[in-house]
Amino acid sequence: MESILSLAWSIVVALLVFGITIFVHELGHFLVARWCGLQVDAFSVGFGPAIWKKRIHGVLYKIGILPLGGYVALPQLDPTGSGGVGVGDSNEEQARKLPRISPGKKILVSVAGVTCNMILAYLLAWAVYLEGRAFDPGFSNATIGYLEDGSAAAASGLAVGDVVSAVNGEAVSNWEELMVVAALNDEVVLSVQSAAGESREVTLPTKKFSGVRMLDGIYPMSACFVLGVRPDSPAKRAGLASGDRILTFNGVSLYSRAQMIEEVNKVQGEEVPMTVERDGTTFELSIAPEFDEELGRALIGIEFYVNEVKKPMDQVVSHATLIFRILKALVTPSEAKAAAEGIGGPVLIIDMLLRVSAVGLMAILSFACLLNVNLAVLNLLPLPVLDGGHIVLSVIEGITRKPVSPKVVTAVWNVGTVMLLALFLTLTFKDIRFIVNNRTGQDAPSNKVEEILPEAAPSVNSTP
Repeated sequence: MESILSLAWSIVVALLVFGITIFVHELGHFLVARWCGLQVDAFSVGFGPAIWKKRIHGVLYKIGILPLGGYVALPQLDPTGSGGVGVGDSNEEQARKLPRISPGKKILVSVAGVTCNMILAYLLAWAVYLEGRAFDPGFSNATIGYLEDGSAAAASGLAVGDVVSAVNGEAVSNWEELMVVAALNDEVVLSVQSAAGESREVTLPTKKFSGVRMLDGIYPMSACFVLGVRPDSPAKRAGLASGDRILTFNGVSLYSRAQMIEEVNKVQGEEVPMTVERDGTTFELSIAPEFDEELGRALIGIEFYVNEVKKPMDQVVSHATLIFRILKALVTPSEAKAAAEGIGGPVLIIDMLLRVSAVGLMAILSFACLLNVNLAVLNLLPLPVLDGGHIVLSVIEGITRKPVSPKVVTAVWNVGTVMLLALFLTLTFKDIRFIVNNRTGQDAPSNKVEEILPEAAPSVNSTP
């Protein structure tokens, strides 16, 4: 019963996030169109048969049964030249004479949707940051936080604390950029700098995990923030408190939570020093890890805070940068195939929403932020049907002082519609196949991922 309720809750959350994202986008078009004095015939969230509809002041408001899109019917923005057609409750169309609008107003209406999505993304990023800013690690580069024993990364000579500055000659400024470039290649050359300042290059293969190429056995830096301290534990007796950040343990600088887990396990029963930061002040404590029979390793009795946060604008910029990098890969012959394999459609987005809804509110908001940035960037592509296509036509009209020929636009729009529909169906089939393969355990990643990667871990992770 509990699993059924959990699944139901996840489905509700997924539909809400997807629906709100679409609603905000269409609301932007709607509000600016009304402000510019355009005729608005319909405002719909979702496609297909309406599960609810009502006409108010001449505008038909509706919710479609398929929450995979939406639209605002603006006859004066119809680039095919049939702008004198209204949208009614039936299939009957009533021809009307509507005044032409300027290219400037068309552009304003076209960019309004993506603008609202970016505003919502920024607000969501703030919500994520406000929840976790007390645990802001302040990371600003691609630092290696953990190397898995027995992996190619561990055998390559890389070390915890090394900073990766470039991958295959392409500069990277954070771990997300590193992973995107790695996902596009069978083998990568990492330009790294050690903590001592020595520079070198290391070649590593990538492996497929759930259809996506990744570097195996190498993980990012993560902060050792204390979320909670267990009663009657070594940590409690040593004086650790929620909000503390552990910087060193037994003289070893800490670059990840997984690294600290291993360091604690090495000194069972020994009293060792550790450096702690609290409210901007650094000091030392002594602690003696105790062996836990149930887990089979030494513990000090704390829970880590695992949700790494970035400043709001950094979150939005990071999401946008990654999307632009993937788009660049799609038009780069040597990377196009790998990039296409990693692209997901609406089904995969909903599946990911179902997954993050089980993690917690902050994971939901973070993914919603990414989704809004994604929708905004993709809608600005200069392709027919998308907002970017409308903007291009409006710019041409502004330059030539006359609309593009309706016959030309109709032909281009029809071809674009067919191509987008074919892409939608292809991605849907690909998503379903991916989900089925993933559920059956094919290409499953290492079981250490949830322990090491913040993105994969639950909101509270029991550790040393």
